[in-house]
Amino acid sequence: MTKHKETSKAIISDNHTELLNNIASELKEIDLLFYEFSMKPSPSITPLDMLNLAKLVKSYVISPDIDGIVITHGTDTLEESAYFLDLYLETKKPVVFTGSMRNFSELGFDGLSNLVSSIYVASHPESAHMGVLVMMNDEINAASEVTKTHTLALDTFKSMEFGPLGIVDQNNVLYYRQTHYQRLTLSPEDIESNVEIVKVYSGASSLILNLLIDHGVKGIILESLGRGNVPPQMVEGIARAIEKNIPVLLTSRCPKGRVLDSYGYEGGGHHLKQLGVIFTENLSSQKARIRLILALGLTSNNIELKKYF
Repeated sequence: MTKHKETSKAIISDNHTELLNNIASELKEIDLLFYEFSMKPSPSITPLDMLNLAKLVKSYVISPDIDGIVITHGTDTLEESAYFLDLYLETKKPVVFTGSMRNFSELGFDGLSNLVSSIYVASHPESAHMGVLVMMNDEINAASEVTKTHTLALDTFKSMEFGPLGIVDQNNVLYYRQTHYQRLTLSPEDIESNVEIVKVYSGASSLILNLLIDHGVKGIILESLGRGNVPPQMVEGIARAIEKNIPVLLTSRCPKGRVLDSYGYEGGGHHLKQLGVIFTENLSSQKARIRLILALGLTSNNIELKKYF
């Protein structure tokens, strides 16, 4: 990413040759193979792009000549693409996402150091069996746990619940822990990306839910209040969606913690579970959407969908 001379605003440009030449002296013992998948800015990346990327990576990891994969990606949707591949791929070989918070023309461009560190991580034997990883600012995080927490800071990618898996210190890769989840693999040939997220807030109604239902949405993610609750005005829309066999998944707008059926009042978690809402434990809304998009590629049955959450 560089700055356009006329607008002084960052645009996407292909400078991979320059980047690879700059890091060659640091990686003399590692053979690199380059492939350009897309030049889209990350806000333009779609779930279909993620599926195509996942299939491409799958074709690489089955090769005995490939020991690991590094994927450079814009940071806005990096966590979603990384989680998509974490769910889709079933491989012991390291797959590492990285990016940069400052563009190539800015002072303090962090892309080079992030790229070098990611290659070290992808080539390290302890990175095997870790699932898809995200390497930024010399911290190694699991794709299943990490999220972007700040619009500008170099240390924006954090696993707020558990902390990083490890760090990169110069050319040393140091792991401190394993991931805190059971691996789940979802590898459909096609996906259903018509899934929307609805943020819950004080006094929220069923207006948006009914609009989505009327427009043929295939799945709804509720980013609920607290432990997993919604205002009573939303119950009608939730019940209507479930009656039409549209899966409704529950997450929380709180950045940490699980959703649970703790409260029995109207709109409380216990009430929602009785209606048939699917609880997602501690997934963020954007990651719950990615998982549902993949799961709907395998089944549209609400009872069967629950086993994936």
